[in-house]
Amino acid sequence: MTIKNTSGPSGPIGQESSPAGEDRTQAGGMPPEFPALPLAGIKVLELGTLIAGPFCARMLAEFGAEVIKIESPDGGDPIRKWRVLKDGTSLWWSVQSRNKKSLTLNMKHAQGREIARKLALEADIIIENYRPGVLEKWELGFGQLKAVDPSTIMVRLSGFGQTGPMKDLPGFGAIGESMGGLRYVSGHADRPPVRVGVSIGDSVAALHGVIGAMMALRHRDATGGKLKGEGQMVDVALYESVFNLMESLVPEFDHAGVVRERTGGSLPGIVPSNTYTTKDGENIVIAGNGDAIFKRLVLAMGRIDLAGNPELERNDGRVKHTQMIDDAIQAWCDTQTIDSALEVLKAADVPAGKIYSVRDMMSDPQFLAREMFEQHQFADGTPVKLPAISPKLSATPGHTKWLGPTLGQHNDEVLSALGYSADAIATMKQNGVL
Repeated sequence: MTIKNTSGPSGPIGQESSPAGEDRTQAGGMPPEFPALPLAGIKVLELGTLIAGPFCARMLAEFGAEVIKIESPDGGDPIRKWRVLKDGTSLWWSVQSRNKKSLTLNMKHAQGREIARKLALEADIIIENYRPGVLEKWELGFGQLKAVDPSTIMVRLSGFGQTGPMKDLPGFGAIGESMGGLRYVSGHADRPPVRVGVSIGDSVAALHGVIGAMMALRHRDATGGKLKGEGQMVDVALYESVFNLMESLVPEFDHAGVVRERTGGSLPGIVPSNTYTTKDGENIVIAGNGDAIFKRLVLAMGRIDLAGNPELERNDGRVKHTQMIDDAIQAWCDTQTIDSALEVLKAADVPAGKIYSVRDMMSDPQFLAREMFEQHQFADGTPVKLPAISPKLSATPGHTKWLGPTLGQHNDEVLSALGYSADAIATMKQNGVL
């Protein structure tokens, strides 16, 4: 892909992608090979910072929604300064806020809150991740907006939800992962629980927000559409989103008194499925837990004795011999390089895979065949790759129109669309509203 910078109503906003090295960008900035996006025409107001709310809004923006992100004039979203920076701005920001429009508003100023309210009443979906009660103080609460527009849809992401004794407490993804059960089952039995290497709690909550928003939008449209249909609040708690992933923990404890514990790299109660180390020091996941798959695995390892052992024909029998089976697989891996192990297991039709670093991903044929990296460039011409958009829709795939915007980049565009004159916008800047 090559990149073309385009200009929108507010000036340079984009790092446009054109396949096959051709400049095929049309007026308006959208290459002709990209069909209309599925959420085109949907307006979203993002009132939030960091991860959960912004990731939720990002996914809608990637599929065509117009997302206006309100930021504080004093530095904007803190994620602009997180992790690895380029020229003072986070590389993460380029992904987390792609396709969004940045509007700075001082929410301590009455006129700032008035503008936010106008945008909220125009929006099809409002996404926020403040503590419960903050929006109500700004007269932007769900009930306050719904009284004016019964079709209001608001996605509220918080640590503990909008009700209950913990609703007012600060809640981050790490706390949600801990309370929701994920941390307890992560790691090795003889060591303290560990965290996943990314902000999984926030991201899972964001995905629940997207799902909830789409269901609420479908219901609103089925009951009359914007202004007439029935809106609703999508109440997403971080800990509940994590809890929703916890498989059979509840019935296992309630019915059988079983508390699932940490088991390292293995999948508890499902044998064999674990992480092993090859002789060249690489890590490989082998999932031979299907009955037929297990037999193919041990035959490929040359362990005819295990293949013919009737106690190991079914999973419940293998569970009783977990350690013995894992030791046998590790002993085989001790004789293999990562490449030879994968080749043998592929020939035997046994699910297996190397544990990838990002370096592995960037050169992997599967990633490349699926076009999982997009080539873009920053305003100064520096090239950068971003992860491509998922999921892949066959008729209306998502598209990156521009990278994360500069702070307040779309102030004039958004405010002009609300009816404010250039003089009024200039006055607001002087008065500290923007």
